[in-house]
Amino acid sequence: MTEYEKMLAGELYDASDHELLQMRIKARVWMDAYNKTPFDKDIRKPMLKNFLGKMGNNIDIQTPFYCDYGCHIEVGENFFANFNCVFLDCSYIKAGDNVFLGPNVQIYAAYHPIIAAERIKGPELAAPITIGDNVWIGGGTIICAGVTIGSNTTIGAGSIVVKNIPDNVVAVGNPCRVIKQL
Repeated sequence: MTEYEKMLAGELYDASDHELLQMRIKARVWMDAYNKTPFDKDIRKPMLKNFLGKMGNNIDIQTPFYCDYGCHIEVGENFFANFNCVFLDCSYIKAGDNVFLGPNVQIYAAYHPIIAAERIKGPELAAPITIGDNVWIGGGTIICAGVTIGSNTTIGAGSIVVKNIPDNVVAVGNPCRVIKQL
């Protein structure tokens, strides 16, 4: 398997691999251009369409915006990401329809081994993140690798989401936990 295939399969992979490095350089060139665009959907929409893995209509990603690859990000209809969002898309990050992200939301599909002896060797890991339909994620929230957030759910500002959150709830905190059924 290539390092890219290992990354997407959730296996340990070498992020310094030439193919992965070239993909990240391409993403950084794109981010530099995108983050310099004026607020004009006619300019931004084709840029997003050519960069993201998949996207619905009525997409608004405010600048600055940062990601690792871009091609592993899939968003549905009516998606909004406020200023300064970060997507570490070393695995797929999929968001459904009507998903709204506050400022400074960070979505980390990347992670490292928890055993120090393994971590210091350098290989990394990644796990997909899925966000259902009609989800609002408050500003400053961090979503960790492998998490699924159910549909019709609200995540309170500043939350750290380390485990799955079900449909139809309000969840907040560090670690994020359900506080109300909807």
